[in-house]
Amino acid sequence: MLENGLRYEMSFNEGYSVGLFLDQRDNRRRFLTGHIASDFPFFTAEIGNRPAAPKPGEGGKSEILNCFAYTCGFSVCAAKGGARTTSLDLSKKYLEWGKRNFALNGLDPAAHDFIYGDAFDWLRRLAKKGRVFDAIVLDPPTFSQSKENGTFRAEKDYGKLVTAALPVLKPGGVLLASTNAADWPPEDFLADVAAVVHAAKRKILQRHYVPQPPDFPISRAEPAYLKTVWMKIK
Repeated sequence: MLENGLRYEMSFNEGYSVGLFLDQRDNRRRFLTGHIASDFPFFTAEIGNRPAAPKPGEGGKSEILNCFAYTCGFSVCAAKGGARTTSLDLSKKYLEWGKRNFALNGLDPAAHDFIYGDAFDWLRRLAKKGRVFDAIVLDPPTFSQSKENGTFRAEKDYGKLVTAALPVLKPGGVLLASTNAADWPPEDFLADVAAVVHAAKRKILQRHYVPQPPDFPISRAEPAYLKTVWMKIK
């Protein structure tokens, strides 16, 4: 499949998991172009066409952490835009699929990191190692379960996820927080995320809310489900 000039492997034998969630198309494009909104650039000019990616912590390319990466669509766009990416997911199968998506777009998967495991567990590990990222993607499933941390429900546990991610987000870094929990009102989602940021003694410098795209129609029978917010956090 071709989207925003990039290629992705698709499968129609996976139920609803065909390989790419189309309602995130515009957010993927923001990674690709480095433009979030008016007066809200994604990265500084450093991102451009750099030579081979440096080792973590050595500066150079912007570092992106994509949690719940699935088949790594956000990571592909960020890498194509010039960043070095770390894709984290609880499925080895989907991470391998993500590597194939990198290769389809002329990107060397070996120049990027792919981590198999639980997001909460790895956010703690990365924080302990002193790793920090210029941008973090949090787009968890509405409901999931892992051996390490048990059940995750977006409305109940999203704040804990943001709390776990903030220690590995650089000052001035960008957080993309997203959920498709249909019964969670947008104003409550935004308030919960903001409250957690403030509780961590961090400050939201910029915020851009992105509603459900227009080609996913909203009706009384099927109300809006997707909510995403981009935040630059001091």
